[in-house]
Amino acid sequence: MDPMAEIRLTFFQECEEQLAALENGLLSMQEGDTDAETVNAVFRAVHSIKGGAGAFKLDALVSFAHVFETALDRVRSGALSPDADAMKLFLRAADALADLVAASRDGTIGDTAPYDAIGEEFNALIGGAAAAEEDDLAGLDFQPIATAFGEEAAEAPAPALNVFRIRFRPLRELFVKANDPLALFRELQRLGQVSCTCDLKNLPFLDTIEPEDSYLSWDLRLETTSDHAAVKEVFDFVDGDCDLAIEAEAPPVLAEEPRTEGDLDIAGLIKKVRDEAPGIAAVQAAAAAQTSATAEAGESASAKSAKAVVQPTIRVDLERVDRLINLVGELVINQAMLTQRVLHSSHVRDREVNASLEELERLTREIQESVMAIRAQPVRPLFQRMSRIIREVADITGKDVRLRTDGESTEVDKTVVELLADPLTHMIRNAVDHGLESPEQRVAAGKPPEGTVRLAAAHRSGRVIIEVSDDGAGINRPRVLQKAIANGLVAPDAQLSDSEIDNLLFLPGFSTAQSVSNISGRGVGMDVVKRSIQALGGRISISSAPGQGSTFTLSLPLTLAVLDGIVVQVDEQTFVIPLTAIVETVKHESSRIHHVGDYSFVLRVRDVLVPLIDVGAELGVRPPSSEVRPGVAILIETANGSRSALLVDNIQDQRKVVIKSLETNYRRVDGIAAATILGDGRVAMILDVDALVGMRHHDRSPAEIPFAKAS
Repeated sequence: MDPMAEIRLTFFQECEEQLAALENGLLSMQEGDTDAETVNAVFRAVHSIKGGAGAFKLDALVSFAHVFETALDRVRSGALSPDADAMKLFLRAADALADLVAASRDGTIGDTAPYDAIGEEFNALIGGAAAAEEDDLAGLDFQPIATAFGEEAAEAPAPALNVFRIRFRPLRELFVKANDPLALFRELQRLGQVSCTCDLKNLPFLDTIEPEDSYLSWDLRLETTSDHAAVKEVFDFVDGDCDLAIEAEAPPVLAEEPRTEGDLDIAGLIKKVRDEAPGIAAVQAAAAAQTSATAEAGESASAKSAKAVVQPTIRVDLERVDRLINLVGELVINQAMLTQRVLHSSHVRDREVNASLEELERLTREIQESVMAIRAQPVRPLFQRMSRIIREVADITGKDVRLRTDGESTEVDKTVVELLADPLTHMIRNAVDHGLESPEQRVAAGKPPEGTVRLAAAHRSGRVIIEVSDDGAGINRPRVLQKAIANGLVAPDAQLSDSEIDNLLFLPGFSTAQSVSNISGRGVGMDVVKRSIQALGGRISISSAPGQGSTFTLSLPLTLAVLDGIVVQVDEQTFVIPLTAIVETVKHESSRIHHVGDYSFVLRVRDVLVPLIDVGAELGVRPPSSEVRPGVAILIETANGSRSALLVDNIQDQRKVVIKSLETNYRRVDGIAAATILGDGRVAMILDVDALVGMRHHDRSPAEIPFAKAS
């Protein structure tokens, strides 16, 4: 790859991180957190994007970011209050900045009118703040002062001159964030006269240079009328990304000789300076030594602090990580096969061999867990993306909505995070459009006009749980049932529970919207959500209370690479049942089994009847039977919370298995989620329990809803 193209790619990757920090900071400010640290973090994010864009001559991005950071700078200085209206503008500007970054990356910048419009709003906002400042100044009582020009003015005292010595050493992070030391030095030049010396003593030989490391440092001397705070402000944007020491030097002062009438004794003054020169030089040398020692001490302390805080990271292509995960999966399979062969050989009683196998298994498991942790990432970027969806839908519907998030640091496999984006988008849009009432309706119901949508994530029982909830009116179940009957999805005389009515929302083509819009009404939302979640090996459930809101709960695996399962046997076939779907194993004595039709049975489990499903018969491994075969019943729970019992011949083992896609290598098979390779080399099918239950009921949904038969 061309070096400049690689640098450009790195810049846009950094932009994604800066945009995430910007979004997070703005949301914190919206919640009332307007301390200096939060505001500065938001300001630095926009400034960093602007600085990097300038290096690549992305003029449109630089122009918009400049207006944005100017407004944020007014907030930093206290001239602009981050009230509700200002925060709405800042959030819209953040969305526009993200769009402009994406357009700059793809080279598709077209009409800049939307960005210019936001810029005009910023100018109006800043102009109003400036006018307020002028009004405040107008209240002060100033008295006119007579000013003399000409010779008298020349006698006015000149402003005091300050001299600062600056020791500046950039760290690697400074360049990663697209900052330029030269730009900082130019800012110093605006304050006064600058002299600069570059320190090359840490520069290694060419063959040992690391391109991404920093080796140079600078000694600068600044003569200015500004104070220490003004000089320090120049380096505020790179705070923490450099070693910095700023020391004030006393300007040379000559002793004032008493004036006498007549000409000055020039020769006498020269002689006096020459006589005192050695003493002055000694004092200056001592002061310089002390200043140098102070600067070096500050440098050393800063370097130690930086080393203690900065965590080194590397960028790795996702393709390489995927390849490594595949290799680790093969390692797990081969380790299991080796163990299986040894156990069936003559070395089964060799303690040393067994100990080595156990150690190999432990190391393999640790390698597998470590590699899977590389792909784990927090759900924060996904949740932050949803905040923009909230704002867009709220603007379209005219509703006041606030997004609250919990558990943003919850880590999930990267693939799971990527595949969750579309389902969550559908659910968020539905929550705002269908779940929340209008501000007028909320006030009439005794609620605040602003609705709340909550996103929460947490680890629970080896899975990740994501909840999407709102404080709206809840599901209108009579209306849902009426709509389902009208569409022929449910029989008119059907008696459905609240849970079964709620699950009607997942039917294809079902929608309760009064009219079709660009948000909803076409019936292609929640069924897509359910299919997407099930494709991830997850489950989705609904709970709703009238007048209080609804909650959609997603239960997902932590990773799509491995799973814990129970290995079972059906005739000569081997299957794996995901452990997360299993509730318990139960005995199926004849007294607890009841016939329902010719080939259907139910099993009584603690006074509750659950369908008994013969796995072999459902998958075509063996023909259906009018009698219950001997074996083991495994009680499972489907995505909607309903329970069934799977009948298998026997249980072989519980183990971690490496998931292999069946669709990629063969084709889709009903009732089968994926495949795996066991330790003895056999291929075993991983059951899709939800699909298996659905196959069992034919014209009934997995939730056992009595659907009307097609005519």
